[in-house]
Amino acid sequence: SKDELNFYSGITYSATFLVMAIISPFWGKLADRKGRKLMILRASLGMAIVIGLMGAVTNIYQLIILRLLQGIFSGYVSNSNALIATETPKEHSGKALGILITGNVTGTLFGPLFGGFVAANFGYRITFVITGVILLIVFLLSVFFVHESFVPVEKSQMKSAREIFSTLPNRRIIIGMLFTTMLIQLGNFSISPILSLYIRELMNYHGPVTIVSGIIASLPGFSTLFAAPRLGALGDKVGTERILMFGMIAAALIYLPMAWVTNVWELGILRFLIGITNAALLPAVQALLAKNSPTAATGRIFSYNQSFQA
Repeated sequence: SKDELNFYSGITYSATFLVMAIISPFWGKLADRKGRKLMILRASLGMAIVIGLMGAVTNIYQLIILRLLQGIFSGYVSNSNALIATETPKEHSGKALGILITGNVTGTLFGPLFGGFVAANFGYRITFVITGVILLIVFLLSVFFVHESFVPVEKSQMKSAREIFSTLPNRRIIIGMLFTTMLIQLGNFSISPILSLYIRELMNYHGPVTIVSGIIASLPGFSTLFAAPRLGALGDKVGTERILMFGMIAAALIYLPMAWVTNVWELGILRFLIGITNAALLPAVQALLAKNSPTAATGRIFSYNQSFQA
């Protein structure tokens, strides 16, 4: 039924993020001790295997279990952020993280376009297999082309989370950014599980719903692709806080009309505009975290950020 479809879509989608929220601080602590490159290798190889196996499931419960396992192998993006934050001079961190977020957000939003095309032409299962292969390529690229100048933190010198936050010079900013991340993702992802169902209703249950859903879901990627590096660099000049405020206000004004659209074209235009706000919001948060985090705790602070994001 429609209710069951909505419920299980939400549960399956959310399962990964539930585990990610719990386990991310553990991976962040390990990253500060062993290095961020090791963590991105662990994440990419683990996800390649788990997502590839999703193409072989025979019922919804197996899929939910694999989605839970996917959360265990999460952390590629958060450790990439920490790696960039520690390897880049603070005065250029906004631009650098803006470029990195461009890859992250654009991949997230172009993915449905690619997945919708593959699913429409070859079926759902082969989409998971191809995604697993792509992540295996990510693993190999990370092995050979990602380099890190890492000084490990000795286990005896590792501070607890309470000690880290009690000694941070800009504690209020960092805690504020963690909650800001949670609110941004709550807004962005609350519609993700039901977007294709909404599009199906707008199309009156006729036509190439899978392909149109992929296009509509991916439209923000086009605007994010061009806007994120530019807004990141602008934030380094005029103040990252101003860019964040602009993104918050603009996102609210763009999301509200989506509830009253009457066709997919109107929804597509608003989704394109929301990509500009995506380019302003998360890069600004990441830049403020990078500029206010001590090097020895960067991995854990970015992992806490991923927990709030999840």
